[in-house]
Amino acid sequence: MTVTDGFHIYDTTLRDGAQQEGLNLSVHDKLVIARHLDDLGVGFIEGGWPGANPKDTEFYARAKNELVLKNATFVAFGATRRPHVKAADDGLLGALRDSGAPAVTLVAKAFDRHVDLALKTSLDENLAMIRDSITHLISEGQRVFLDAEHFFDGYRNNRAYALEVVRVAAEAGADVIALCDTNGGMLPDELSQIVHDVLASSSARLGIHCHNDTGCAVANSMAAIAAGVTHVQGTLNGYGERTGNADLVTIIANLELKKHQLVLPENSLREAFRISHAIAEVTNVSSSARQPYVGVSAFAHKAGLHASAIKVDPSLYQHEDPFLVGNDMRMLVSDMAGRASIELKSQELGVNLGGDKELIGRIVERVKDMESRGFTFEAADASFELLVHEQIKGRRPSFFTIEHWLTTVERAEDQSILTKAEVTVVAQDKRIICSGNGNGPVNAFDNALRSGLAQLYPELEVLELTDYKVRILEGRLGTGAITRVLVETSDGKGEWSTVGVHENVIAASAMALEDALTFGLLRQGRKPE
Repeated sequence: MTVTDGFHIYDTTLRDGAQQEGLNLSVHDKLVIARHLDDLGVGFIEGGWPGANPKDTEFYARAKNELVLKNATFVAFGATRRPHVKAADDGLLGALRDSGAPAVTLVAKAFDRHVDLALKTSLDENLAMIRDSITHLISEGQRVFLDAEHFFDGYRNNRAYALEVVRVAAEAGADVIALCDTNGGMLPDELSQIVHDVLASSSARLGIHCHNDTGCAVANSMAAIAAGVTHVQGTLNGYGERTGNADLVTIIANLELKKHQLVLPENSLREAFRISHAIAEVTNVSSSARQPYVGVSAFAHKAGLHASAIKVDPSLYQHEDPFLVGNDMRMLVSDMAGRASIELKSQELGVNLGGDKELIGRIVERVKDMESRGFTFEAADASFELLVHEQIKGRRPSFFTIEHWLTTVERAEDQSILTKAEVTVVAQDKRIICSGNGNGPVNAFDNALRSGLAQLYPELEVLELTDYKVRILEGRLGTGAITRVLVETSDGKGEWSTVGVHENVIAASAMALEDALTFGLLRQGRKPE
């Protein structure tokens, strides 16, 4: 039995996930995401609801010609026929037929109160709608799954009717009946008991579809799988309305690494980190750093005690090898750092401290002193690496010295804002006075500094400031607020982060920018003066 036939990984990012607040996907976005999902190796990709809105209709039309899937089966989503209408005459079922999708998922009411209040029809008619819709689409050559909407609420309200929905759908030929925790209110022990009962009362193949309103979507999905379902639905990165859907990445990793159950093509799980973050870029919804397995902090270690243990054996504080999901272990440098943290972080950055205890001790004390004044190195690797080089060689790597700077912001008569900066810098025994304009004082400072140094260091042309963050720290010992600035810079081949701290935001920015350009020149192979 193939992986796909034996156990279904069913992705609904493009439909259910797209209902997340603030997430808006174009047709092009949906095509790109579908290709990423196929690369991951999921068994089924639900593309949306053709006929229900113009975007999904266009997506299915383009997918027929543009979407070539090597692993996944393409699925169209829709509802059962309307009450008292023949399936062959129902317009939305017609859109499913014409979608070009080889498989269809129909959503049907499994909660008797919903049948009465939402569909405004009889319980018997709802069962007929399920039966007729499934048999019609099967006769048209499509594979059919059924999503039993609000199943668990329906089961608790009217067990007999909820079970009848499952029975009718299975007898009509549905491959899988997915039990949906649509409100997301279930807990694992309760859900597991209901799944056991449904399996004992029916010969149907069951699936599970969970929302995360109790924070248990993944746990509920795993409980359902342990109880015997062989089809799990979810979204990449847990996207979805309200608090989201079950995160398929976490479920897949749990199944393959914890349960030793292969549910993707072999070695596909190693693409999980890359694909998770690639899809986050398309959706423009930042990934959670604390997302299990693929979050950037999933294998990040800060405490010195942890680092000491990891130096002996990484498995002492890591439940899995991050390589298995395409992630990496990271050491964070902070005031919690001990000698082991500093040594491991330096190795990670390619700097060998040679086990020099006196040197490592100096770095630890320097880090703790600077963090007590507001610096942070866990998010500024480049500034930390410059600090390490300073402690190794007794002086900081330097290509230039900023002697003086001045920034001005002026509102002109036409209400436009003019921002200028003047910087005096010494480099290669030359004293250079340079100026620049910008959309703010920091941007103007950056432009002025680069313009002055470009004649001596043309390598700076490829550097680009890609992110800039400011945080106001609380006042200490009666002093005023302290400003911390984090700058992210790219040379097109990689990115690095630097930090500056001062009472004045421009001064803090100048520190971070000086580190950023210095580190960039080191990356370009330049030797410090």
